[in-house]
Amino acid sequence: MPIYEFKCADCGRLSSVFVKTMSASYKASCQHCGGKKLERALSRFAYHKSEQTVLEEYGSEPQRLEDYKDPRQIGRWAERKFDEFGVEMPKEAREMIDAAREGEFPEPVKDL
Repeated sequence: MPIYEFKCADCGRLSSVFVKTMSASYKASCQHCGGKKLERALSRFAYHKSEQTVLEEYGSEPQRLEDYKDPRQIGRWAERKFDEFGVEMPKEAREMIDAAREGEFPEPVKDL
């Protein structure tokens, strides 16, 4: 039972069409504007990683997957990504990471 995605030529948004079988005929229209000029779009797919793969990809410092909820670990990851892409980290992000290392967490993560 495939789900096909289409991009609307009128509004540019994606619409999904559920089809019972691959050989079944279907009529698609934009779910957002009702347009009939649709092009088949390449659908995205989900890829689930094992805990071991996540730990290997994000570095050897954390010992458990739950360690990635720690704002200090998130800061280390953000620093690596900025370095990897050759982009300078924004001043506000640098200040939040430094504060987290000192034990002062931003409001959204204090209760984690």
